[in-house]
Amino acid sequence: MLSFIVPAYNEELELPRALAAIRVAAEASTQPYEIIVVDDASTDATAQIAKSAGAIVVPVRYRQIAAVRNAGARAASGDIFFFVDADTFILPVHVRAARAALAAGCAGGGARVTTDGFVPLWGRVFVRVFSAFYFTAANLGAGAFLFTTRGNFDRAGGFDEQLFAGEEIYFSQALKKLGRFRVLAEPVVTSGRKLRMNSVGQILGLSVGIVLRGKQGVRSRDKLDLWYDGRRETKPREPVGENRRG
Repeated sequence: MLSFIVPAYNEELELPRALAAIRVAAEASTQPYEIIVVDDASTDATAQIAKSAGAIVVPVRYRQIAAVRNAGARAASGDIFFFVDADTFILPVHVRAARAALAAGCAGGGARVTTDGFVPLWGRVFVRVFSAFYFTAANLGAGAFLFTTRGNFDRAGGFDEQLFAGEEIYFSQALKKLGRFRVLAEPVVTSGRKLRMNSVGQILGLSVGIVLRGKQGVRSRDKLDLWYDGRRETKPREPVGENRRG
């Protein structure tokens, strides 16, 4: 059984399309599946949208992404976990490739990311440079899409709840200790809202600060407004391109 775990805080704009994409990808696999939306004390229609879409809703009040993902894993009944952010759109190819990687002995993996909607030029350059370092050189998974088995999730210790950001880096590293880690070639489509709603100075300053301080820089929400200021876009983005592979 496949468990798709979606952490969500005030995601009424993005969540309907994200859940629809998960359902299409899951049904294409012909495997039993469940979709779990972990609603982290949303104040909008996130929970109602998830219920209407047939998802299992797990209400929590953590305001910490690592704890929210772990709560979803505890509620899951499946043998394979897919962690998908609420502003991310996956395709059937991601589920097929992830299952194939696990069947071939990989401990887990993730996928490259691309953004849809308008993204400023500096943002597009940032994503390219980040991807070359993070996915190609470091072979790490991004929080937008991660997969592993239930057993490997438990052996890796789940996501580190001492961290308020960057937890996917340390989770990827923990999985690497258990076996091969596969970053899928086909990127998932995720929101570029952080690149639209923040300046180049804010993005680069925070990124450099986290690199220099390591875990010490992400042990509290202080100076992590990029993830915890709660700001959301109010207008729908451009639809995900229909010419992408299924």
